[in-house]
Amino acid sequence: MTLEGTLEVAVSRDERGERTVAFAFTVTNAGSDPLELQFPDAANAEFVVQDEGREVWRFTEGRAFAQVLGSERLGGGESTTYEGEWDDPIPGTYTAVAALRSREHDCKGRTEFDVPE
Repeated sequence: MTLEGTLEVAVSRDERGERTVAFAFTVTNAGSDPLELQFPDAANAEFVVQDEGREVWRFTEGRAFAQVLGSERLGGGESTTYEGEWDDPIPGTYTAVAALRSREHDCKGRTEFDVPE
């Protein structure tokens, strides 16, 4: 049972010039057998932004998520994508790390990105 993760990051600016960083974490079941992903609450993935190893932002920090057990089935070769947003980021060069919050299965994705001035 193998899960593979890829993380994509897109930085955008709205009409007022405010920046947003959008994260898309795609988890793929690279095996042939189906997997059942079990989640402790409604936050299926965690997104963390680091600056030279120091954490500067965490998706779940200060947020409340429904305390409902959830599950998702991924057949062999199937993928699912989890999304998050960082509003009003500080300009700089960062590392983004995404992690699946499943109870039984680990999967991470990592990428570098820049927030321009």
